[in-house]
Amino acid sequence: MRFLICGLGSIGRRHLRNLLALGEQDLVLLRTGKSTLPDEELAGFPTETDLEKALDRWSPDAVIIANPTSRHLETAIPAARAGCDLLIEKPISHSLAGIDDLICALEDGAAKVLVGFQFRFHPGLRQVKAWLEEDAIGEPIGARAHWGEYLPAWHPWEDYRTSYAARPELGGGVILTLCHPFDYLRWLLGEADVAHAVAKRSGTLRIPVEDMAEVLLCFRSGVLGSVHMDYNQRPTSHWLEIIGSEGTVRWDQRTGEARLWHAGLGDWTILQPPEGFGRNWMFRDEMAHFLEVVRGEKEPVCSLTDGIRALELALEARNKGGAGYGS
Repeated sequence: MRFLICGLGSIGRRHLRNLLALGEQDLVLLRTGKSTLPDEELAGFPTETDLEKALDRWSPDAVIIANPTSRHLETAIPAARAGCDLLIEKPISHSLAGIDDLICALEDGAAKVLVGFQFRFHPGLRQVKAWLEEDAIGEPIGARAHWGEYLPAWHPWEDYRTSYAARPELGGGVILTLCHPFDYLRWLLGEADVAHAVAKRSGTLRIPVEDMAEVLLCFRSGVLGSVHMDYNQRPTSHWLEIIGSEGTVRWDQRTGEARLWHAGLGDWTILQPPEGFGRNWMFRDEMAHFLEVVRGEKEPVCSLTDGIRALELALEARNKGGAGYGS
């Protein structure tokens, strides 16, 4: 199989390394040359600067879309029309404009999409899902996700103020950039709507996008949920708690643990992550799944429909929260 990787920043290079680790060697790179990372690991791979020429010359089986958020669809739509299966990094775009065009292009090209919400591949969150499906905490009634992470520490080799996460024209802002909870909460608890949101620029980072947000979600199952996101917290804190009628489940990204407390037992059951587990395991397993999708062996576990709905929630939260710039 031949893969075209569009965007060779941090996430694009992670996908490149994981493809190589999984035995894929037929890789073509599409890049602008604006990456702030060194070029050494990219040497030796065919490189293109024009998407249409790359699609025509190399006829890839699949395209990995890892360029800035605001440019996802301008890459995805021609690739889908060419019949390429797509791995689109989250969020699928910075607005809903062009989504219908992508759907039509996918139908015309008979292509499939996996959306890159890699936390669906975290063993701790998968255990949480299994517990919920087993009714291990009874009926879920409340949920809270918290994600605070200091933006200047993400890519210490570059000025964070110039990164996509800090620039509105590239789809930045904390709500879109840290939108994973909108996906994994839907995956765990079903469909939800944004009841209320508050977003603000704290001023501490001097960036023109919101760096803090609180979002209140009402799930159609009756669960009341909330999501906190910020670019300021040190040390990083990313966790989830779901309260049920008979107990509680918790997940912590820092430790990788999933915990279950059931009223009948009166103590915590703790699931540790597999030995040697690290952050890249999620991305590796996601890529291994994408290979299965491209080979026609499995359907995407995170579909375009899932990606659209997560984007809709994020945009609704941003608009209701008063983030202060157009969508």
